[in-house]
Amino acid sequence: MTLSLTNSLASTLLHSFLQVAAAQPDAATPLPSPENTSAIGDILHHTGPVAIGVLVLLAALSIFSWTIMISKYRSFATARAQSARFLRAFRKSGRLSEISSVAEQFKPSPLVAVFTEINDEYQRQTNGRGHPRNPIGLERAAATASSEALTVMEDRLTWLATIATNAPYIGLFGTVWGIIDAFHGLGTAGAATLRAVAPGISEALVTTAAGILVAIPAGAGYNQLTSQLRDFGARIDDFGRELLNAIENAANYTPPAPTTPPTAAMSGEHRRVF
Repeated sequence: MTLSLTNSLASTLLHSFLQVAAAQPDAATPLPSPENTSAIGDILHHTGPVAIGVLVLLAALSIFSWTIMISKYRSFATARAQSARFLRAFRKSGRLSEISSVAEQFKPSPLVAVFTEINDEYQRQTNGRGHPRNPIGLERAAATASSEALTVMEDRLTWLATIATNAPYIGLFGTVWGIIDAFHGLGTAGAATLRAVAPGISEALVTTAAGILVAIPAGAGYNQLTSQLRDFGARIDDFGRELLNAIENAANYTPPAPTTPPTAAMSGEHRRVF
């Protein structure tokens, strides 16, 4: 049923195009007044089924790309705010156990996943006290957690790159198809006037314009989000090193001797303990 309807619509459009192309224009006949015509509306009204399909596909890709960009901008903004809050709590706390107990409050932050992975690995090695038996294992845990956090954050970003790259080609396909159809109609009608060929060419070029309009926001959004993702990656790596240093300093920390005056002990650097 769909195929027959498409064939019928194509035959009707082709028949109308041949009638217009076969009619030889009179030099004395004035061109229609621009004020009495709507170019875009007229073009879309007479667009063929292939071009309509291309435009529908480009519209769907545009909606999909804008959905990805809006959701990513929101999630990145939330992750940035929660990361700032988590860092403040981490740097103010004196115990890793305290940070672990409140880490779930900052779950949207990728730093929480890094902290949880490193802390869990440390607990498995030492049961929460002393030097880690395998410091390289902690570094591997930090690298793994960082990679996993970035992988989650960059989910669906490749779709933006794909749309930005291929949308112009999809629009160009519609243009080439429309030009082929227009010249085929001209050859069949035996007329080669500007008035006969202009409508078909203008209808064909609409798909190229639509492809460019879809590709530009997707490409710009991909570049912006990728830049933010690189910034998150740098912050995650810095936090992983800071956490490893905190664990090492806490493990190396030796309480002051009882003979040390309290004021002298309190004047030392604030250290995390277990």
